[in-house]
Amino acid sequence: MSVCNGFNNHQNGSTDTDDHNGCSYETLLQTAQYIQSRIPHEPKVGIICGSGMGAYWHEGSLAEALGNKVIIPYHDIPNFPVSTVEGHAGQLVFGTLSNIFVVCMQGRFHYYEGYPLWKCAMPIRVMKLIGVEFLIATNAAGGINTAFMEGDVMLIKDHINMMGFAGNNPLQGPNDNRWGPRFPPMNRAYDAGLIHEAKQIWKQEHLEGRLFDGVYTCLGGPNFETVAELRMLKLLGVDAVGMSTVHEVLTARHCDMTVLAFSLITNVCVMDYQDHDTMPSHEEVMDVGKVRQGTLKLFVEKIVAYIAENRLNKK
Repeated sequence: MSVCNGFNNHQNGSTDTDDHNGCSYETLLQTAQYIQSRIPHEPKVGIICGSGMGAYWHEGSLAEALGNKVIIPYHDIPNFPVSTVEGHAGQLVFGTLSNIFVVCMQGRFHYYEGYPLWKCAMPIRVMKLIGVEFLIATNAAGGINTAFMEGDVMLIKDHINMMGFAGNNPLQGPNDNRWGPRFPPMNRAYDAGLIHEAKQIWKQEHLEGRLFDGVYTCLGGPNFETVAELRMLKLLGVDAVGMSTVHEVLTARHCDMTVLAFSLITNVCVMDYQDHDTMPSHEEVMDVGKVRQGTLKLFVEKIVAYIAENRLNKK
């Protein structure tokens, strides 16, 4: 049986379908069993730390702050991909947050790294197998909505799956009903109750900065968008654009996880051909993430506390 521990290898005659079969339920069960042998408890909340919130390891990051940490580098996990993005630590960090056991994914996998979408989203299915019921996905995004400024936070209330319009979907291929149904609904992809509570937490904790909600879209990358592409997305009703999250959310909802997601607006998108001075960069993304990380860390801690007190075992 082939395993999904690297990029597509068409030179050796394999195909995306062949590789997809290598990431079967049974294969990922082996991956989950390895992880379970290394941790003391089942995590109930999974947190994806994107470029805007602690994907890199340093003092003050959310993952670093967990109690009783267990750290498992991606390259040690059977069948797991490896993150290649600068600034992404590339490890699972388990520990206690707000008195419950959680897992932080420090560094995610992107389509532009050479991984197909189902492999980018594969860790979500592994999370499901080790006990995760709630997913909190974070990302860095460019602000298309003209009301947004650098450093704002946008709760994702919906997404437009642009890559899915072209037939690129992590659920493509044979469906295994042990994960979920063939045709999963997505009209409630992001949990309305958690969105409402997150807004209340932001107000009650007097968190620094502005909080919005809006529509997110994921493009393939790795290039930043042209002015024409951004103008098109604005016409479609998109508020923020990035290169992640949508395929993770599709996979999480397919296997019946409850999802909350938010974007840190790390740059305002260039919507005018006359703007010759603004050039988006990955360095800018990481710099804004470091500045806002303390606020977002507290935000997530309070959301996890709410889930622990009010939502666990009540799904």
